[in-house]
Amino acid sequence: MTFRSAPRALATATAALLALTGVTACSNDDSPAGADPQRVDVVAGFYPLQFLAERVGGDAVAVTSLARPGAEPHDLELNPGQVGQISEAELVLFLHGFQPAVDEAVEQQAGDRAFDVATVEPLLDATAGGHDHGHEDEAHAEEEQHAEEASEGAKDPHVWLDPTRLATIGDKLAERLGTVDPDRAGDYTARAATLRTELEQLDSEFTEGLKTCQRREIVVSHTAFGYLAQKYQLEQIGITGLTPENEPSPQRLAEVTEEAREHQATTIFFETLVSPKVAETIAREVGAQTAVLDPIEGLSAEAGGDYLSVMRTNLETLRTALSCS
Repeated sequence: MTFRSAPRALATATAALLALTGVTACSNDDSPAGADPQRVDVVAGFYPLQFLAERVGGDAVAVTSLARPGAEPHDLELNPGQVGQISEAELVLFLHGFQPAVDEAVEQQAGDRAFDVATVEPLLDATAGGHDHGHEDEAHAEEEQHAEEASEGAKDPHVWLDPTRLATIGDKLAERLGTVDPDRAGDYTARAATLRTELEQLDSEFTEGLKTCQRREIVVSHTAFGYLAQKYQLEQIGITGLTPENEPSPQRLAEVTEEAREHQATTIFFETLVSPKVAETIAREVGAQTAVLDPIEGLSAEAGGDYLSVMRTNLETLRTALSCS
């Protein structure tokens, strides 16, 4: 068995000592990683990274997600047990800038066991995929939104909404797991290749499904869809910026309502983890309906499915809303 890390050696030694002395350890949902010496302990910051680790790692990894199902991952606060998981995991999969509490814990506890997926694929500017208006009377509202994006580092973290970028991150994750667990490096590479094939198929479905549409503008509750918009030649009009909890100003609401009318939008999109009230207000103003467009930051406990199935649901929702043939 290949020696992989000090935390695993310590966990194995502790387990042996407990067995010899007849002491039984208790466990709970927030206990530190390291329970199975035959598997690589991976901690993922939120759902898309959990999905990636589970698909690439297979039964060779034990994956723990820090963000619970149905919870908004942006504002995650870590409890002591979760900090312990980060400190003992053999690999911590996170996206720098997306979850500040995780960033801080990783910096303090993870060391060279951290894998920042933002280093694999360059992040887009926060305003990518947006609509270039060119109207002088709209400048102030746009300036307000862009100031918000600048305050957040001006980068969009939602890289997983481009399936091809996610496939590349999966390839790099396989390489990283292979350095942690060399005996099974070939298995990780093979599973990443299988996942890439599935993600490229998903990409083809989006490309074909959104090729011919009557409209290409999507009005969304927050600007999480820059990667999807850029990849498939759509234009997102965000009611708010990258932070979904921010309340839009009355001026921004009026601006989005005007744009929705201008583009004859039939659908205003909201998200499963964010209140639909603002989207419903704009929809009433313009005579549109509302629908869920899921940024897949965290699957709800009731939703079921996985990244692939939710992305395909998003595709069908977009095809209906944009009147695609």
